Amino acid sequence: MVFSSLLFVFLFFAANIAVQALMPDIKKKNIVMLAFSMVFYAWGGVRYVVLLLGMTFICWASAKIIASSKNKRRKKLAMIIGVTLVLVTLGVFKYTGFFLKNIQLLTGFPKVVPEIALPIGISFYSFQLISYVVDVYRGDAEAQEKYWLLLLYAGLFHQCIAGPIVRYRDVNHDILHRQVKRTEMSNGITRFAVGLAKKAVLANGCAAVADSLLANSAETLSSVPVLGMWLGVFAYMLQIYLDFSAYSDMAIGMGLMCGFHYKENFDYPYVANSITDFWRRWHISLSSFFRDYVYIPLGGNRCSKSRQIFNMFVVWALTGMWHGASWNYIFWGLYFFVFLVLEKHVLKDRLEHWNTVLRHFLVLLIIYFGWVLFKFDNLSLLGTAFKGMFGLNGNGFFDHSVGLLFKNNVFFLIFCCVAVTPLGKMLGNMLKNLGKRSKPWMYIQGVWEVACPLLLMVLSMMALAGNSYNPFLYFQF
Repeated sequence: MVFSSLLFVFLFFAANIAVQALMPDIKKKNIVMLAFSMVFYAWGGVRYVVLLLGMTFICWASAKIIASSKNKRRKKLAMIIGVTLVLVTLGVFKYTGFFLKNIQLLTGFPKVVPEIALPIGISFYSFQLISYVVDVYRGDAEAQEKYWLLLLYAGLFHQCIAGPIVRYRDVNHDILHRQVKRTEMSNGITRFAVGLAKKAVLANGCAAVADSLLANSAETLSSVPVLGMWLGVFAYMLQIYLDFSAYSDMAIGMGLMCGFHYKENFDYPYVANSITDFWRRWHISLSSFFRDYVYIPLGGNRCSKSRQIFNMFVVWALTGMWHGASWNYIFWGLYFFVFLVLEKHVLKDRLEHWNTVLRHFLVLLIIYFGWVLFKFDNLSLLGTAFKGMFGLNGNGFFDHSVGLLFKNNVFFLIFCCVAVTPLGKMLGNMLKNLGKRSKPWMYIQGVWEVACPLLLMVLSMMALAGNSYNPFLYFQF
């Protein structure tokens, strides 16, 4: 079950909101939320619920030992055991096939590599549970006495698909004392509608363009003209942001509708003026996790230059691995590591003196090629794609089909380019400010706040029902 489905929107989540509203106290609301979350996980396989129960129990018990013990060594041992068991479990499910395939290539053993299905949300709730145990050990969070409430934290269905990675100390108060305010319900509905439209209309539309040009067949991919390759990667660049940020928008919106306050996970990363700035804006909860639980414990910036670079190498190799069990993701992480080292230790303050437009263009170009690495998990296809972008496959520069595809989607892609900038947010804030100054604008703002989510929901439903609806197709050359 995914957020961008009619089943989820009109049955599962609607029922969750309705049943919670009928519950008279916070304990019963939490029981309802936990039950719905377990059903959500069980949708992908009941055995994965057992895995979630077990990993949560390990971390609950570890935190209890840490909180009750006065012996520092025992506290540390409990923390290490809890974190290690979670990481080993994550590693078995996510990376066993990857490591065995590489060993097989080198040694011929084993003859058969087992296919291990990846449980839904395991990357997210594993990191959440690790942050909980470490925060209890550091004294940044109190241990949760009740196992089922920690299970609620780990299993909240709002953010298990694509984040954000939520820390226990940030939602503990909401779990125990949350109240749904009318303004937050309204804001949550709007935020969810924006996220759903981003996914169903924009991200899926960009995916259709990208997939039609960036084929998973070497023969087909090698024949795509140069401009087709560049257009395909551009569409994928838009898709990947719109897709990931859409799920975060929906999670934040659902959270508000239920009384939870999740932190922002994306802050318009494509307006960044450096690679460092990009990673302050992209998948913020993941970047901050690796900063607080890997980079700083390794020594962070409080060590020699060579050690700082080593610490960054570890963080970005792990960042790549976290995204997927394939070499291209590791290369993608290390690709950004190289540019971050250049910014931090080679160029340093000189970047500030560069022309702003040129600097921003170069940052987008670096990000653009990074997404080529991210797109192709087959290294042979990755090589074909890079060669095709520079005409080295004998693929020509342009053909009629690429021109037709561009004409059919040009307005759509322009709109997507606007959608990845803060322009819409700025216009919304401008309307709010005007509404505070005059009554006519106040009425316009009120109508817009009601009409906007309704319009977005209608467009989303049309896209989900038709699977490929694109309103911009009516505006072609």
